[in-house]
Amino acid sequence: MSEASAPPAAEVRSPLSDGEWHRMHPLTPLLRGGLFLLVIAGIAIANLRERLVEWAIPAFAPELGDGEYAPDPFDYLVSRNLLVVALLIVVGAVVVLMLLFSLSWRFHTFRITDDDVEVRSGVLFRTHRRAPLDRVQGVNLVRPLVARLLGMAKLEVVGAGTDANVKLEYLSTTNAETIRSDILRLASGRRLGDGQAASRAGGTRAQQVASVVGAGITGLVDGDDQRDVEPASVVHIPTGRLIASRLLSGTTLMLLALIAAIVVGAVVGTPWVLFSVIPAFLGFGAYYVRSVTRSLRYSIAPLPSGTRITFGLFTTVSETLPPGRVHAVEIRQSIFWRPFGWWSITVNRLSGRASSDTTADQFTTVLPVGTRADVERVLRLLLPALPEEDWPFVFDQGILGPVEGDPYATTPGRARLLRPLSWKRNGYLLTRDALFFRRGFIWRALGIFPLARMQSVGIAQGPVDRLLGVVNLTAHVVPGSVTATVGILERDDALRGFQDAAAGIVAASAGDRSHRWASGGTE
Repeated sequence: MSEASAPPAAEVRSPLSDGEWHRMHPLTPLLRGGLFLLVIAGIAIANLRERLVEWAIPAFAPELGDGEYAPDPFDYLVSRNLLVVALLIVVGAVVVLMLLFSLSWRFHTFRITDDDVEVRSGVLFRTHRRAPLDRVQGVNLVRPLVARLLGMAKLEVVGAGTDANVKLEYLSTTNAETIRSDILRLASGRRLGDGQAASRAGGTRAQQVASVVGAGITGLVDGDDQRDVEPASVVHIPTGRLIASRLLSGTTLMLLALIAAIVVGAVVGTPWVLFSVIPAFLGFGAYYVRSVTRSLRYSIAPLPSGTRITFGLFTTVSETLPPGRVHAVEIRQSIFWRPFGWWSITVNRLSGRASSDTTADQFTTVLPVGTRADVERVLRLLLPALPEEDWPFVFDQGILGPVEGDPYATTPGRARLLRPLSWKRNGYLLTRDALFFRRGFIWRALGIFPLARMQSVGIAQGPVDRLLGVVNLTAHVVPGSVTATVGILERDDALRGFQDAAAGIVAASAGDRSHRWASGGTE
């Protein structure tokens, strides 16, 4: 394996970002293997629960009849003088597990080089994962409740592919935050821009070294670099609004419909069906609590390295989304939120997680609920390259449209039966930088697709569509929660949009430099 070069000292702050291999936090085995110890403790308690009940309340001791008690593993061990042997076996198993966890920790190492983030793990079966810095899609800082109590965090470098993430679990919170800043700084293209500037200036290697030393002296005079200090959130979500938004949702409708069906079934059928209301309430209650606690402590703030999104009450997730990593944005509003003027925002982005990983969904919602002012502030963080002249297409003519002189190409009147409520709203608009999809009447939605992030565009037409002269238009982006299709469009309008969008994608991609956000717009 070729030797990797260390990052320039001027570009990193953590002593762990020196290109050398380092181990994770010494308490990592406790967090990663603690679950097995809890399982063992649970098995022991489950086997001793009858004995504990008998000791505490003899009247409740389990009986088989005729005064005989149910067989108990503890009695079996005591009667055969095997209690000490059993305890030694348990202690030995715990010691062996701790040794295995410790051995796993010794072989679990990472390093930050000039080009990659690498992690090696495994004792018998070794794995080596690498995330190229120029393909980093984001860096997430996850702090589960137990890890937070111990002052530790998990760092997840998001890669550009399925199951491509590289995880550094666990580090001290201070080290995790500093390493995250180092990774984003190295991935930003700042070194590339500085190197090109030095090359254009015609400086020699000695002059470049002198420049670095001079920058270091300047840093000593000016003090610490505060560019990575997280600013205040641009959006504040009151807890009452968050709870109300979850109650005024489609999930509540499903709960009410289920309760009504259970009551009707009990009236016309058997009354025992009413008992199923209890697990239904417990299930939906757990969903509400989980969705609310996951969105508490929400904040979103701009950074030089991108957009910092933090959320979660018990498990806190701090996600840094670099520029150029948002492939689609969708603003949604249900009819229940309309009187309050609330909207939510979701995005399509490369999560780097496996398709079976259900936790990937929590990284798609960047604004759980917010006012129009909140939505506009968040959109300006996520879509900084959207020209000022395109902003009226978002709210005034987009999510709140149609208006007089509507610029969107919509469903023709002859096909209104296919979109009986939303045929006047249902449509698309193509600008020089983005493709807009407007849909829905009861559930309003506006999808925004930056042309520089789109892979292609397609049209489709079924037999009924062919009879009515309408087609469906699809933006091909990375998969996610954003709906990338708008249907039942005028055939000629959609064909014109198809051709113009294909040309616009090529032009926008050729001029895009957002993935090298600190390189001064150069490659």
